[in-house]
Amino acid sequence: MTSYTTLIILSGLVIFSYLFDLISGKTKIPSVILLMCLGIGIKQILDYFSFTALNFTNILPTLGTLGLVLIVFEGALELRYSKDKNSVIKKSFFSALIILLVTSLVVTLIIQYISGQDFYRCFINSIPFCVISSAVAIPAAANMSKAKREFIVYESSFSDILTVVLFNFMVNNRQISFSSFTKLGAELGVISVVVICSCLLLLYLIGRLTHHVKSFLVISILILVYSIGQMFHLSSLIIVLALGLFLNNASQIKLPIFRKYFIYPKLRYDIKQLFQLSAESAFLMRTFFFIMFGYTMDIYQLQNWSVLVSGATMLVGIYLVRFLYIKLVSKTDLMPELVLIPRGLISVLLFYSLPAELKIKGIETGLLFVVILGTSLILSLGLLITKRQGLSTQQGNTDFES
Repeated sequence: MTSYTTLIILSGLVIFSYLFDLISGKTKIPSVILLMCLGIGIKQILDYFSFTALNFTNILPTLGTLGLVLIVFEGALELRYSKDKNSVIKKSFFSALIILLVTSLVVTLIIQYISGQDFYRCFINSIPFCVISSAVAIPAAANMSKAKREFIVYESSFSDILTVVLFNFMVNNRQISFSSFTKLGAELGVISVVVICSCLLLLYLIGRLTHHVKSFLVISILILVYSIGQMFHLSSLIIVLALGLFLNNASQIKLPIFRKYFIYPKLRYDIKQLFQLSAESAFLMRTFFFIMFGYTMDIYQLQNWSVLVSGATMLVGIYLVRFLYIKLVSKTDLMPELVLIPRGLISVLLFYSLPAELKIKGIETGLLFVVILGTSLILSLGLLITKRQGLSTQQGNTDFES
């Protein structure tokens, strides 16, 4: 394969991804499903013509990590803080936390019934199935009202962070004791210090750089800090969210000494440029990640009825927990909040991060694909139904006024 052929293929995949985004906007089918299907189709074509199979297993976690960092950062850069948003932040945090813990317990019991393994291993394996994917949820909420969109951005971002914290905590503590929580508190304290230093350093750096290339440097430093934190088993996604929120809201800080050293006239323009680059980079990472995930899928696992039944049982448990939380705790609109809990990029990333000795036979990529596909299809149908109901209501109001 020549370099030109490679460039043609890569360019074609990006163009397909762009078209899938346009189709997604019209049909409400998440573009990640179309990308995974494209990956599966490419694999089938290569197998049919007996071409040499490519192994993307090793590169998937790296692409997933880059995509996750950029998507959370992009979402955070969209959020403007004000005191009246304290309630939505608190509400979204507790929604993400409670639903994560309860769903994890439900899915753990399902996995334990399927596999007969001990509770600890089943709980670890359940975590990838229980996280709301900000990579899918945030784009899906793009056309909603501002209040609903902000809630989804906060909730899915908190879900990502809390799930990573829970996953790291469980992997690093086979035996949970008081010292485990003490260690977790110390880690969160270290992260808080790193967050403050990183935010101030990056904002100061952005204001002092005279080179025309700024945004890529900021993103590179962000990824560097995230990666170093992850090497020390810190929940570095907190840093990503905090940095995005800080940069987008720094102009609201009124302290004279802060404004003297950190605020400069072109700040809003630079943040806008940073947001644009983050969004386009996230688009690129998401494109190749989901195509490669679809390519590495063993679709023949889907011929096994036990995989489909297990996936359907998990979906029932996931949506039952969400339904009960909305009805009994949050008491908000049932739709579209009920369906805005897709699984996606971070689920795959955590699944591939499971230590080999903790993996359970039968809980494999086929089952994960069923859950991702199921939540995405339910999301699509839910958004279509909500859109039609909204149009019907508007038509009814117009007829009444006439």
